[in-house]
Amino acid sequence: MENIDEKKLKRSEGQQEGSSEIDFDELMRKYDTEARFRTPPGWQLKLISLLAVAMAVFHFYTAGMGLLPAQKQGAVHLVFTLVLVFLLYPIKSTMSKNKKVPIYDFALAVVASIPLIYLVLELDTIAMTRSGLPTKTDLVMGFVLIACLLEATRRISNPILPGLAIVALLYCYFGQNMPQMLMHRGFSVSRIVNHMYLGTEGIFGTPLEVSSTFVFMFILFGSVLEKTGMGKFIIDLSLALAGWSTGGPAKVAVVSSGLMGTISGSSVANVCTTGMFTIPLMKSVGYRPSFAGAVEAVASTGGQIMPPVMGAGAFIMAQFLGVSYLEVAIAAIVPALLYYFAVMVQVHFEANRLGLKGLSWDQLPRIGKLMREKGFLLIPLIAIIYLLVAGYTPLMAAFAGIWVSIVLSWLNKETRLTPRRLFEAFEAGARSALSVACACACVGIVVGTGTLTGLALRIAGAIVALAGGKLILTLFFTMCASILLGTGLPTTANFIVTSTMAAPALLQLGVEPVAAYMFVFYFGIAADLTPPVALAAYAGAGIAGSDPMKTGGTAFKLALAGFIVPYVYVYNPMLLFVDAAPMAMTQAIITSLIGVFLLGMSTIGFFKAQMHPILRIVALVGALGLIHPGTTTDAFGLTVLVLLYLWQTYKAKNIESAQAPR
Repeated sequence: MENIDEKKLKRSEGQQEGSSEIDFDELMRKYDTEARFRTPPGWQLKLISLLAVAMAVFHFYTAGMGLLPAQKQGAVHLVFTLVLVFLLYPIKSTMSKNKKVPIYDFALAVVASIPLIYLVLELDTIAMTRSGLPTKTDLVMGFVLIACLLEATRRISNPILPGLAIVALLYCYFGQNMPQMLMHRGFSVSRIVNHMYLGTEGIFGTPLEVSSTFVFMFILFGSVLEKTGMGKFIIDLSLALAGWSTGGPAKVAVVSSGLMGTISGSSVANVCTTGMFTIPLMKSVGYRPSFAGAVEAVASTGGQIMPPVMGAGAFIMAQFLGVSYLEVAIAAIVPALLYYFAVMVQVHFEANRLGLKGLSWDQLPRIGKLMREKGFLLIPLIAIIYLLVAGYTPLMAAFAGIWVSIVLSWLNKETRLTPRRLFEAFEAGARSALSVACACACVGIVVGTGTLTGLALRIAGAIVALAGGKLILTLFFTMCASILLGTGLPTTANFIVTSTMAAPALLQLGVEPVAAYMFVFYFGIAADLTPPVALAAYAGAGIAGSDPMKTGGTAFKLALAGFIVPYVYVYNPMLLFVDAAPMAMTQAIITSLIGVFLLGMSTIGFFKAQMHPILRIVALVGALGLIHPGTTTDAFGLTVLVLLYLWQTYKAKNIESAQAPR
């Protein structure tokens, strides 16, 4: 980009400068546990790099040439994961990031790999000769793997997920001592270890299977695309598209962060990457620091619900539903559209309220030149969409997308993926996949507990009973559970737990399966914006230099549509393209967009002029009427909109007349 300060651009790509006010690495380490890895000197770092690239090469090769049987694929995936986690993440996250890997972590890496290598070598024998009758060696190996997995997950995330897994294991054993509602006959250690280690419903269940195939390949695709300079291109493109408009920098943040979500699977990482550029830019034109940080947090978090490439949970959702990933992506289109439209509307109203203008044309990149020089970077995303629509598997689509990215990168010297840069991209992709792999394997223990003991159905029954069989209360309790779990669990793990334990309650009450799973998926992601533990908002506050709680509260307000829309599509799954009649679907989408417009008016408190609190409440009621599909409610909401428009126009003219020179 020609006219934007080069120093800001470099910070936007995560590059360090001595003069930079914000330390990107420290910010990431503060808010993102995955960034608290060590960087040992010398041969140890080279070994880690080689192992990470070997992991990426294994997955890339098997994606193109044929996968191993599911358990073997998952075992190899987990070997690389556990070894790298023990070498990269110290026993205490506060330890120096430049410290050498101690001998005990090398030992742990070796010990953790033994049960997995054993499983790969012995799986056929176990399946054919002693299925359900494990030997003492099998059980020892299973016990060692479970212990190592719990410790690795603790290191890369936090103690909450492994703690939940330990509680699940204890529940399996002490079931006969539980309260009546949760009681079961209890299982022996042998049966528990056999189920979790050798079965396909424990550690090596659906979550790890998806992690070792689709998810890893899309993470690798994102890493390769990012290495071509896609991040800088997205910011430049967003500036060209929206930087000139009213409050342009904030709209740039919305557009760029939404697009960045297609190549970044972490809300916090997205905030820190694009926020290094967009937040200072928003502040420079007059946005309050807390508002600037909140806009970036909300836009970045929404990247996980934005098709065509959503968060890892979407791939797992497709497996749980037994449908193609494309169907999940299509179902997410309207909710994602409403989410981002709501943020954009509020940004626009806030800019009008403050009298903020856009950037001058000489500060912006020329879109024609930008597309001529680097527009080809969009082709890999277009290729993936085409392949998914054409019926190819997500695995093959990602594999082809990586090849397309590599080949096209050579069209421009700046984007060229030389062998060195490709090596770095593969290493970064493997590192980015570690947390998802650990979460999927560890949460497999929780899922395995549900299948072994029937816990999932018991909890679903308990939720329905607590709600008195009322759907709205069941939805509310499920939302609270998703947000509460999201304060301590990674998004993927949160989705797996809630979809296993809470979503069945919604299914019992007749909710469409895709709506039930999408409901818990949305609220698991929303936890990144919900105080008191709103990590994405706190990361935005760290860059903006604002109060974290105030930024979190503002982010919650900006994301309000994301908290309302899931309730709507549960009651009317037409918004997810379920049994959608064209005319009714069109009406529902248009009125929902108008409703979101009213919702933005209500939350910001401005439309042509400042709004009285009572009018804000009226706008909120009208918004709910429009968002909820139905001719009567739509007519009510449209009436509210017309009346507010007339009143606010009249008020704005009076203010303008009073301020005019006499």
